[in-house]
Amino acid sequence: MESLTLEQYRRMVNKVLEFKRLNGDLPDYAVVDGCRIDKKEYIDMIERVNKFFLQMGRNPGSVDILPIDDVPVVEKLLIH
Repeated sequence: MESLTLEQYRRMVNKVLEFKRLNGDLPDYAVVDGCRIDKKEYIDMIERVNKFFLQMGRNPGSVDILPIDDVPVVEKLLIH
């Protein structure tokens, strides 16, 4: 998965904020539809969406998942 729809992004943000509310800190990663997104990447996504909203006055249609380092961090999880 290289991007999230706006609906998937909002679900991810809600889960991250709920985790922070319950545990006092952000989770190390978020999982959206079987796709693991590390903390650095979801923080970057949130910052980019906020910047887009401030500049354009609207939400984007989708949000790209961009690796922060050269190490690939977005991986597919299989849950049995």
